Amino acid sequence: MEESDGAAVARARAGDEDGFRVLVERHSRSIFRLAYRMTGNEHDAEDVVQETFLRAYKRLDRFEERSSFNTWLYRIASNCALDLMRARQREEERREPAGRRASAEDYAAAMLAFPADGPTPERLAFSSEVRQRVAAALEELSPMERAAFVLRHFEGMSIEEIGRALDRHADAAKNCVFRAVHKLRRALEPVVSSTKCNT
Repeated sequence: MEESDGAAVARARAGDEDGFRVLVERHSRSIFRLAYRMTGNEHDAEDVVQETFLRAYKRLDRFEERSSFNTWLYRIASNCALDLMRARQREEERREPAGRRASAEDYAAAMLAFPADGPTPERLAFSSEVRQRVAAALEELSPMERAAFVLRHFEGMSIEEIGRALDRHADAAKNCVFRAVHKLRRALEPVVSSTKCNT
């Protein structure tokens, strides 16, 4: 029988390194998937995973067992990814032309690289025109909007869970998701309209 997260946390808190190793092995893939979709970059995603588990280990005493360990970890990972994305944005603004900035295609590839557990509307992005429009729209999203969108439409989290993960009130999380979806719909509108005309 598989050990629960709570039992693994208790062992880790008691100083048993295997307890934390179980948590890393169990959650590292989903944290990498989240980080990759948010950052659009494998190297950055790996950095986010490493930083997430480092912070989680240091703050293990703050974890409240009545909440989900997975949601708590997503909150840390989302914050790590947002911190990294904001730092990259500031760095790019300082030295604009120098260095390679993540392109629209990088974001599209990152968003579609890992299959979600269930079907989502975003799977329409198989045609190249739709893919390009999605990629361009993703570039227009703020880091917070992108995080909320990924958590909602790729990770299947509820608005309340997204709020907890991003340390925002549920209404603010809902607004971030709404703005992201609105921008994507607006970008896809010409493609959807032309499809309707052709049928």
